[in-house]
Amino acid sequence: MTRLLTLVLTILVILSAPARAKLEIQEVTSPGGIKAWLVEEHSIPFVAMDIRFRGGTSLDAPGKRGAIYMMTGLLEEGAGDLDAAGFSKAAEELATSFSFDAHGDAATVTARFLTENKAASLDLLRSAMVEPRFDKDAVDRVRAQVISIIAGDAKDPREIAQNAFDAAIYGAHPYGSASTGTEESVNLLTRDDMIAAHEAVFARDRVVVAVVGDITAEELGATLDRLLGDLPETGAPLPPKANPIVEGGLTLIDYPAPQSVAVFGHIGIRRDDPDFFPAFVMNQVFGAGGFTSRLTDEVREKRGLTYSVYTYLATYDLAHLIMGSVASSNSRIAEALDVIKSEWAKLASDGVTEDELIAAKKYLTGAFPLRFDGNARIAGILAGMQLDGIPMDYIETRNDQINAVTAEDIKRVAARLMRVEDLKIVVVGQPTGLE
Repeated sequence: MTRLLTLVLTILVILSAPARAKLEIQEVTSPGGIKAWLVEEHSIPFVAMDIRFRGGTSLDAPGKRGAIYMMTGLLEEGAGDLDAAGFSKAAEELATSFSFDAHGDAATVTARFLTENKAASLDLLRSAMVEPRFDKDAVDRVRAQVISIIAGDAKDPREIAQNAFDAAIYGAHPYGSASTGTEESVNLLTRDDMIAAHEAVFARDRVVVAVVGDITAEELGATLDRLLGDLPETGAPLPPKANPIVEGGLTLIDYPAPQSVAVFGHIGIRRDDPDFFPAFVMNQVFGAGGFTSRLTDEVREKRGLTYSVYTYLATYDLAHLIMGSVASSNSRIAEALDVIKSEWAKLASDGVTEDELIAAKKYLTGAFPLRFDGNARIAGILAGMQLDGIPMDYIETRNDQINAVTAEDIKRVAARLMRVEDLKIVVVGQPTGLE
């Protein structure tokens, strides 16, 4: 318990520390050729590591939907010589924390450990990634957990709407179905499927690594080979780019509830598009700015039609959309959607005001440094940057790129991007006034 308390206190110290003025990011290459980004921080005896494998649940084999999602849930359910209980006990005794997850673009592994337990913690992490056991009792237990998640999603109007939207625009592409799979597909998965899913994802040709904390570049180089060197060189081929077919229109899904949930969107903008930053600032004004956004003002504050309405730029590896969601009573969802469509068209024709632009820039540039409030957060940001192909100097140049955006830039991009006639809308509920 003393070590666990030490870890908790360490994390609290890290999270309460002021944001770093500047990050010194090093690119480290191991003797075996594995690369990582490193920020050395020796003031606290703690290390955060974020490892991501490109492809994620999009690499599910045909007919095996849900295998990769389920497989990642099994990685800390026994590895090497340790069964699930033994693995959990070992992690607790070391006061180390691991997390494994997967989504459509990546499988993610995070680790947090004290410097004094670095070697043993890394050995335990290596066993989870390289030598998972996939014991039958663990497979059955995690299968039941995944089926419970699927059952819960089937009763969640927002999940129903999102899944229907994805199926409509992506079709047979992996993005077109839930990463969890279906109850039927998950029930058919075997231990051999878990092994195949692991081999498809956990390979050196698709890994990115970010490390922040009490470790040197020389130590990290040796650690990378020790941790990842025994993984296969290559995994399953990455899937092709998605070709979203977004045709404007409305889909209604009957669901007995006092309110309706809507998901809407159309083709968006790539992360590497020269106009991405004007689109990013535009979306902050329009729907991403919380209580300061135009949609919140028009739909919630002025008309009281919803508690929450928002939009976001969905820049996935294999597709790019501008998306949004709103929930309202069945009797008022039609009005809420009318207001959203009206504002969508207004943004396309008129852009944003100077006051809106100034407020958005002030928020985006002021909030950015606050994201770097701990080793774990920084490691996650650096890993995400690598997956997105963003250069190291982005952290230093990002605010300059936002400040360079003009109202004219946004008006040009809004006219290009915001196409109300292309909006695909899926509504789940029992709305009135919609056909």
